Amino acid sequence: MKLTPRLSCLVACLAVCAAFAAPATAAESNEFRVARQPGLVYLQAVIMEERKLIEKHAAALGLKDVKVNWSIITSGGVMTEAILSDSIDVAITGVSNMLLAWGKTNGSIKMITGMAGTPYYMLTRNPAVRSIKDFGPDDRIAVPTIRVSMQAMIMGMALEQAWGPGQHGKLDSNQVQLGHPEALQALLSSQHEVNSHFSIPPFQEIEMKSSLVHIVFVSTDVLGGPATVSNCWAKKSVVDANPIKVKAFIAAVDEASELVANDPKTAAEIYLAVTKEKISVDELVAVIKQPGAIFSATPQRSMLWADYMARIGLIKQKPASWKDYTFPNIYDRNGS
Repeated sequence: MKLTPRLSCLVACLAVCAAFAAPATAAESNEFRVARQPGLVYLQAVIMEERKLIEKHAAALGLKDVKVNWSIITSGGVMTEAILSDSIDVAITGVSNMLLAWGKTNGSIKMITGMAGTPYYMLTRNPAVRSIKDFGPDDRIAVPTIRVSMQAMIMGMALEQAWGPGQHGKLDSNQVQLGHPEALQALLSSQHEVNSHFSIPPFQEIEMKSSLVHIVFVSTDVLGGPATVSNCWAKKSVVDANPIKVKAFIAAVDEASELVANDPKTAAEIYLAVTKEKISVDELVAVIKQPGAIFSATPQRSMLWADYMARIGLIKQKPASWKDYTFPNIYDRNGS
């Protein structure tokens, strides 16, 4: 059949469009590398791994046989290095780590979704320490990353509330970098130099079972209420190159969050089957359901961290809103 000039032009245009459209899925690799830290504020990540939710949603979107490689990195600082070196695709850590990377890369690293937030306990073995003002030069406080972890941020805010503006670094020299499982062991060992731990669930609940340990303060008292603490983030190049896997990732966080909300017992059972942490299912359900606990992909009060970090100089540019450091995928949500 002989094509008219107009029809020939149409066929050519369709061919060009097809050439650009067809490889989009094929070009997206089947591998996805995700890392998280230990603790209950990574509950949805544990569920996502165990139930293969990313793989499920990727397949539903047309990307079959996705292989998600999960790893655990106890330090947010080390997690940042892994993102920057392209050793992992997505980091699930504290919001402060994401904001530091966002600032250092001029916005090429951003949040994909929020994840969770729960009340954190500052715990100590030192009977003389009853408030943040009581820590002395010999007290050693375990945090996941010195100065820039979420615990260090909350400590800085508490110090300014106690001593005044500019006093956020008053206990910097007291901080010792330890992952939460290691910090738990240190705190419960009466001979260990680390006598305090700014902890997270469920480690803090396990630590509180010891008669040697007591609470100095609770994070939500410092923050004035609940706030998202952990989040999921990546490089722009990764998000741009993996639209299907990123969409599947967000759907997986949503599904896992719905399970936590609707069936906390099953969520607790999944978590404990993986982590083997020494707390009962009922105890963990109570932690999940406690006032101030957040398990949602939609970030809540994340600007609290951005405002503080900009004010003390950890990030040079203060974001105008949470959308400045978040990819557009969740702009339609009621975040903050």
